[in-house]
Amino acid sequence: MCQLKRLKLVLGLLLAPMLVIGGLTAESIAAEVVMYKNPSCGCCGAWAKHMRDAGFVVKEVPHENMAAVKEKYGVSAGLASCHTAIVDGYVIEGHVPASDVKRLLKERPQVIGLAAPGMPMQSPGMQATGKPSKHYSVWAFDKQGEAKVYHRYE
Repeated sequence: MCQLKRLKLVLGLLLAPMLVIGGLTAESIAAEVVMYKNPSCGCCGAWAKHMRDAGFVVKEVPHENMAAVKEKYGVSAGLASCHTAIVDGYVIEGHVPASDVKRLLKERPQVIGLAAPGMPMQSPGMQATGKPSKHYSVWAFDKQGEAKVYHRYE
């Protein structure tokens, strides 16, 4: 056990300068997004592209029973959308912009995740690439079933 700790320390000391020299930070290392989606949904793939363009690694998992996925991860019917993603232990429901996911991962609030209920027409994956998000809210939700506005897009 002592040798394992020593090895980790040595590796850490060797790798740390390479990360600093290379300009890598915790934020610049891509987080993996596992996205469950109905196989026939096209907008889910567009949201995955939006996330990839923002630096995330996205694994798309076709799933026939999305209601079961939402139940497993604590997404209520009022917050539901077309796809459910998991990133670093958080649930991302629907067309949540990558900037909100990055903020969530940086701030690490005590919530289950974020949701963009329904399919907001002016959200990433639902509109042309590069257009700003408008006219909807992203909600943060917790284990008690409480939800509050995390970001409002006017």
